[in-house]
Amino acid sequence: MTEAFQFKLLSSDGNARRGEVLTPRGTIRTPAFMPVGTVGTVKAMYLDQVRELGADIILGNTYHLMLRPGAERVARLGGLHKFIRWDRPILTDSGGFQVMSLSSLRKLNEQGVTFKSHVDGALYHMSPERSIEIQGLLGSDIQMQLDECVALPAEPGEIERAMEMSLRWAERCKVAFGDQPGKAMFGIVQGGDIPKLRERSASVLNELDLKGYAVGGLAVGEPQEVMLDMLDVTCPVLPADKPRYLMGVGTPDDILKSVAHGVDMFDCVMPTRSGRHGLAFTRYGRINLRNARHAEDARPLDEQSSCPAARDYSRAYLHHLIRSNESLGGMLLSWNNLAYYQELMAGIRKAIEEGRYSDFMAETIEGWQRGDLAPV
Repeated sequence: MTEAFQFKLLSSDGNARRGEVLTPRGTIRTPAFMPVGTVGTVKAMYLDQVRELGADIILGNTYHLMLRPGAERVARLGGLHKFIRWDRPILTDSGGFQVMSLSSLRKLNEQGVTFKSHVDGALYHMSPERSIEIQGLLGSDIQMQLDECVALPAEPGEIERAMEMSLRWAERCKVAFGDQPGKAMFGIVQGGDIPKLRERSASVLNELDLKGYAVGGLAVGEPQEVMLDMLDVTCPVLPADKPRYLMGVGTPDDILKSVAHGVDMFDCVMPTRSGRHGLAFTRYGRINLRNARHAEDARPLDEQSSCPAARDYSRAYLHHLIRSNESLGGMLLSWNNLAYYQELMAGIRKAIEEGRYSDFMAETIEGWQRGDLAPV
């Protein structure tokens, strides 16, 4: 344990980095995948399970927790960690993603964003200062600056306008954050798919000397090659001694390749959302349990997995649960998927330590390309 927030780079293999983020609430082993707990719950999972799978950190969302149960209420109840019974680090998204995803329910100007609640229609104003205030009330360990995320494709002028305003908001967030021992505020690089804007955003944020940096506004409609090209532009501008977080990413393939481009931290709703819709992630690739081929298959998803959901339940039973819309089906597949993601991250960290990351990537992709077991 440490009283300060620190990042230690332990080893590297090409651009892939193995490190540790040290916080008073525990160590985050990087590269890390952070399960998304938007409203204080990783959907369809007990947090005890999430902890046992090896997650060092989870996410909460400022916008959603602002609406309900309310940041002030969470603070009165002892903070988000106590409220949800999670004693490890928590990162809170600032609400910037909702600027894009809820564009029909908000108005935006230099001062901030006014949201019309999707719950009851009430109006909420979120300035950069209010975003940081909410995150402080929640008690999160890593707080994100408020930014404007633009969906791609977009006009260059619109991308530049949003990027420049996000930079101004970053400065305001830093002032509002102040000095919070043991905690960190991360800036967010924007700039869409325009290299010179990405470079400028990263360079200006670097001058703010923040404790970590995120890359936002990717995996929002652009091809994977564009995302990786933007990482090639951005990561070299960011300081090597600070953690790098690629927001909202992604598929196992996205993660595998982004690590090779220098990223340390990831989050995505994909493993739990896919699980609730009958899709399993495994070393064989994606498996759709809705398909009739599984109806009489007594084999498990993966007999070599350490996760009971993958190892101990038959495909036939999982197929039955999903086709019957039973909650247990989504719970078991979410469990399997988060286990697979954490096993993938453990394999990534080990491969970087051993200096064989390229081989690990090739072996993992080959396993996905071979595909699932032949039908019975």
